[in-house]
Amino acid sequence: CMNIFNLMRVAVGMSGGVDSSVTALLMKEKGYEVIGVTLRFHKQECESEERVCCSPQDVRDAARVSQILGIPHITLDWEEIFKKRVIEKFIEGYSQGITPNPCAICNRDVKTGLLANYLKKVANIDKLVTGHYARIAHYKGYKLIARGKDTKKDQSYFLALIKAQDIDLLEFPLGDFTKEEVRKIAQEYKLPVAQKQESQDVCFLKGKSTSEFLKLFLEEKEGFFIYKNQVVGKHKGVFNYTTGQRKGLGVALGKPVYVIDIDPVNNVVYLGDKEDLLSHTITLKDINTHLPMEHWGEVYVQVRYKSKLVKVKDILKEKDSYKVILESPISNITPGQVCAFYEGDYLLGGGVIQK
Repeated sequence: CMNIFNLMRVAVGMSGGVDSSVTALLMKEKGYEVIGVTLRFHKQECESEERVCCSPQDVRDAARVSQILGIPHITLDWEEIFKKRVIEKFIEGYSQGITPNPCAICNRDVKTGLLANYLKKVANIDKLVTGHYARIAHYKGYKLIARGKDTKKDQSYFLALIKAQDIDLLEFPLGDFTKEEVRKIAQEYKLPVAQKQESQDVCFLKGKSTSEFLKLFLEEKEGFFIYKNQVVGKHKGVFNYTTGQRKGLGVALGKPVYVIDIDPVNNVVYLGDKEDLLSHTITLKDINTHLPMEHWGEVYVQVRYKSKLVKVKDILKEKDSYKVILESPISNITPGQVCAFYEGDYLLGGGVIQK
């Protein structure tokens, strides 16, 4: 009897790191027809000591692992797509006083959602398999994304903006492993990337700070800091600040103060006390649902990667937005970041925070 896996063709998104390399290995061991696919977002080598970009070296590492595993490997030059859909949106967001989450946007619009559909059309794949620490699971009659086994590495939060119809094209085998187990597998199979350093920052920053990167594209226009309706100093340009920021403000008021709001139109950064950051509500322009909202039960939100979960009291549909009301106030709500909804370990969907 022929193994059904032998009939399935999967593409593995290979970044040149240990996670995606072990993912390709696991798929090959299970008997799938495997194609390694690497997206090149940058033509230049990364000069930083940290591994932060999908550079030509990463492409070479992915090709080398594919050769060792005996699977075909292709590289797609998606630098322009990445620039338009991720980098330009990142720059635009900061210019408007918000703090975008480029990884979540990239997963939806480039390296996961878009790539899966593209390869379905041009290579007739059944699944796009990636090295995310997450799982595909069934819940209430729907196929959903769920948290991975390794709570320290769980990456489901970054998948909250993935379109529901794209989930059926995805697979995340590392969701059943810890990072330590993945490195051990790589060592056992003598993969050359077994000890390769992980990415530590947004890939296109290439070792620069966010501020250093943005200065290449945005003008540093001085404006005023306002605290309790009083001008208390000058800022160096709104894009240098993010809601909740305390350090690096250059304002001495004899106590810690925080960025509580940014007005790019009037070039003003508003400061306040820590309690001014507390809020019971989150406003989202839209909610991307994986599970239809009529099936939602006891729901919690996560508003930053690795931030604590907070129980949702109610979700109200307004004219052109959704208002999420929380059981208890939280202080790390940042416009531009992702608000992910969970029921237990199951990811219900998410949206981009407006205010």
